Parts: sequence; C-alpha cells; structure tokens
Amino acid sequence: MKNIAVIGYGVIGKRVADAINVQDDMNLVGVCDVISDWRIQTAIKKGYSVFAATGQAMGQMKMSEIPVAGSMQNLLGQVDLVVDCTPKNIAAKNVEVYKKQGIKFILQGGEKHETTGHSFSAENNYKSAVNLDATRVVSCNTTSILRTLTALKRADLLDYARGTLLRRATDPWESHLGGIMNTMVPEKEIPSHQGPDAQSVDPDLDVITSAVKVPQTLSHMHYWNVKLKKEASKEEVLNAFKTSTRIKLIHYDQGLVSNNTIKEMFMDMGRPWGDMYEVALWEDMLKVVGDELFYAYVVDNQAIVIPETIDAIRALTGIDSDGNKSIAKTNKSLGINQ
Repeated sequence: MKNIAVIGYGVIGKRVADAINVQDDMNLVGVCDVISDWRIQTAIKKGYSVFAATGQAMGQMKMSEIPVAGSMQNLLGQVDLVVDCTPKNIAAKNVEVYKKQGIKFILQGGEKHETTGHSFSAENNYKSAVNLDATRVVSCNTTSILRTLTALKRADLLDYARGTLLRRATDPWESHLGGIMNTMVPEKEIPSHQGPDAQSVDPDLDVITSAVKVPQTLSHMHYWNVKLKKEASKEEVLNAFKTSTRIKLIHYDQGLVSNNTIKEMFMDMGRPWGDMYEVALWEDMLKVVGDELFYAYVVDNQAIVIPETIDAIRALTGIDSDGNKSIAKTNKSLGINQ
C-alpha cells in the first residue's frame, strides 16, 4: 500500500483522486490546492483531507470554514508519490520541491518532456517507468495516438501515420470564460505538438499531426490516414485494435453519429461525469484500401489520461512491475472493458 497525494484539484485532479480512492493497493492521503470555492468543498464532502498549497490559501480556506488538514509541506511529508495536476507551468515549479524532499512525482501532459525525462503511456512503455523517480503522463490527444498506433505496431502493420485533430476549444466547465465561437482556428505549425509528443514515448513512430481548434467543448475528434506495411483486410486491422483494452469500437449505424451521442451513451452507462476512458473508434467507418488505412475516433479530454495515471503510480512506486497486470487491475476498478 503506497501513500499518494494529489496536488491540484481541478478537472484532472478530482478524477485522479477518485480513481486512486477505488484502488486497493494505494491510499489517497489528501488533495492540495489554492481554491476555497465549491470545487474543494466537494472534496470535503467526499471525505478527502484537504491541504493548502500556500499560506494565503490556508487563510482563505479557514475563512471559508474549510477544515484544513495542513500545508502542502505537511502533506508531502506523509506520501510516497505526488500526482501533480496543477495548471500548465505551475507543476514545473513544484518539481524542485519534490526533488528536494526525495518524493517521486507524476506530471501531466501540459508540462514538457524534459521536465521529467520520461513520458508515459501504459500500453506502450510501462516497463521503462518501473521504479523511476518521475514521469509525465502524455496529453489526452497524445494518449489516443499512442494507443491506436501502438496497437497497429504490435500487429506489425504500421508503416507511417498522418492525422488531423479537431480540438475542443476549452474545457466544458470553463466555457463561460473563453473559447471560440463561429470560427475555426488552425494551429500554425505542422506538425502540431502531438506528433513529436508521441515520439517522446516511442521515437520509432513515423507520425505527423495537424490540428484545428473548433467551437465545441465536449471532446476532440481525430481523422487518421495510415500507410500499412502490407496490404491488409479490415478484419486484420480490427483484430489489431482489439488487442488494446482501452480502445472501444463503436458503430455509426447504431446512432453514435457524433461526440454528443457518444457522451450520452457513457452517461447512460453510469460512468462518473459520463467519462470515457477509452478511445471511441468507429468500426463501421474504418476503411482499408490496399495498404492504406482510414479511421476516425473521439477522445474525452477530461478522462482518457486517468487510467494512465493510475498505472503510472504503480510503475513508479514498484507496486507492480507487470504492465499488463496493472492495466487489467485499473480497468476493472474503473469499469473499462472491450
């Protein structure tokens, strides 16, 4: 049983905390943040111990009558590993604190690969993360890229891949603060950052991505054109994708015609927040023409990295050195199945 802290109780942090809380081989000691509004009050209602990231935050929490368990330093003194889910660039500043105290840590995909020197995707490079001091769980889009391309690579089908990403404009809960309306914004650089990010996990991948920001907040959507190593049948490709327990094959002709209908299905399944931990890939849209493969899928930007983070905890702390066992355990605890 390893003691774990979550620093940053936002969109990802609250989901990571809940996921840790249902594991039987790790213990959530507490969550830490600077906020004192409804978000952290929800953590109290769930029975989580709340710690203040700064002295000022502690004062504000006490004024809001939040029972503060202590400071971030108090929390760090009780744990084996920290999952840092703070906003982009804040985690990089926290790293020096973790290193100074000799605490293992996991960062999220908003931080640079160089911050940890290792980037993580459970089905691709779990073994290389075992007993490391730090890793970075790659972003939602990069996670989906690695899951799908790694499945094709395992089947010795992958030559190279070219993908176009339709990116949600902002997180759903922040839609009132910004985002875009009545426009589409292409990323200037090709490749977009997701291709090189995937190569930080698997340098052998020949992958190029381009991205467009679109005016919706539910999810991302990907379109892929893959050059296969040989001519293959649709069945061969589908069998390759089925080797991943975190790719869910869906059907357009069953009414799953858009990201909102897919989200509704996962809500009906009883998932917390309607979270989709899997890549939802359209089976009946997938097409193979000779040695070319075309497919599309949807990515839940708020949920896909949660099981990856749980597996990263097991790898770094040495709870389990077998990636397949960890993935199966995480899948069972979160209700993930083929």
